Parts: sequence; C-alpha cells; structure tokens
Amino acid sequence: MKQTALGFALLLLVAACAQVERNPDETTGNSPIPISAADLKWIDLDPTGAPGVKIATLWGDPTKGRFGAFFRLPAGFAAPLHTHTNPMKVVMVSGTYIQGPDGAAEFRLGPGSYLMQPGGNYRHTTSCDSASDCVIFVESVGAFDLHVVAGNASALR
Repeated sequence: MKQTALGFALLLLVAACAQVERNPDETTGNSPIPISAADLKWIDLDPTGAPGVKIATLWGDPTKGRFGAFFRLPAGFAAPLHTHTNPMKVVMVSGTYIQGPDGAAEFRLGPGSYLMQPGGNYRHTTSCDSASDCVIFVESVGAFDLHVVAGNASALR
C-alpha cells in the first residue's frame, strides 16, 4: 500500500512539473499574480545598441525564449530597417508607436492599439513619436532580437 501511495505521489509531482513547463507564463495554480506599475523592474534593454530603451519582464526570459514584457521607448527613438526572428503580439499602452514596413506606408498606433508583428523576413523601421515616451506590451514565443538590415544605419537613436 505504501508503494502505491508513493508511486501516486510521484506521478502527481511529475504531472505538476510537466504542466509548469508547458505554461512558462506562470498561469498555473489557483492564485493570481498581481504586479503593480510601481513594482515593475525596468532595466536597460541594450544600453549600447538601443540607448534609452527599457524593459520590464513579466514572465519568461526575453533573451532565451517565450516571454511577456513591457518595453519603454524614449520619445523620438528610432530604429533603422530591421527584422526579428520571432513573431510578437504587441499592445500599445501609451505614446504613439510608428512602424514603417519596407516598401509600404508607415502607420501610427496609439494607446489601446494592437499589432501582430511577423517574425522572419518582415523588414520595417520602428520609432516613437517625439511628443512622449512609448510604452508597449510585448508577448512572444521566442527570444527578442533585432537584426539591422545590411546597408542601413547600424545605430539606434
């Protein structure tokens, strides 16, 4: 009887661990995970490659894989023509986000707007209107990266 109970307990533990692995955004369990705006931990995204851009990670690890995070782009920020490896779901929280798809007219998105950002070969520029900082929520199935297209200015501003 003890072996059966121990075996059952081990089975439950393995099942629980497998469930956590499938839910890296920490949605398992019966308790909410609140994070107030005052408790966000903003850090520099890349002080040499993207000066002034900050990130506050909510779950996952944006340098390694699946994640959800807020990004803050300073007013007037601009990134040259680039791509990202992974698709991203983006929600504008504040400011005016501007994207210029390669070969197409730019578009502007304000607070409450949504963008499904393709990964792969989708070439575009990104900027934030000079009137105010842009805060955006980003969720992705893979790590965040930015690949500047060859022949374009390599510095972000």
